[in-house]
Amino acid sequence: MPLPFAAASLCRHCLEHPLAFATARAALRYDDMARRLILPLKHADATQAVRGLAKLMLRPGQGLLEAADLLVPVPLHPSRLRARRYNQSALLAGELARLSGRRHRPEALSRLRATPPLTGGLAARRDALRDAIGVRPGMELAGARVLLIDDVMTTGTTANACAAALRGAGAARVDVLTVARVPDAWLG
Repeated sequence: MPLPFAAASLCRHCLEHPLAFATARAALRYDDMARRLILPLKHADATQAVRGLAKLMLRPGQGLLEAADLLVPVPLHPSRLRARRYNQSALLAGELARLSGRRHRPEALSRLRATPPLTGGLAARRDALRDAIGVRPGMELAGARVLLIDDVMTTGTTANACAAALRGAGAARVDVLTVARVPDAWLG
């Protein structure tokens, strides 16, 4: 359950860079155990892990799933998709859609340009993602409540870029559900 907070308790960074998504939930803290579950899916073709990981996401994501009109995965750039052969976030979104009965739009977002692996501080990550994610032409999102699906949230920069694109295309609300969350990544 989220803790209530007042705007006065937000850090300076959060006040200067408001988030485009409303809520983020994760099933796991990104630690050694989570890495052992997620990295084989991400880098070793262990797509059989999708069902179990999606089931882990159901409980923390229950309210978000119930409120969502559609599930949208974080997109991969076509070159990364060719190299990996699948988008792990799209597989997770598809399984969550199957388990929850929600609509799934894996094609809603696209990576407009390749981005380097996201490392460094928040400013470097924001710069790398500037104008890199867009909504596909013809995608009808007006008034939609979108649940963005990803495997790992580090700083929230990717989720924020995706949410900004979705909100810019008319989505009324964007929430985020991930398998794992890196704790306090922005503090380091």
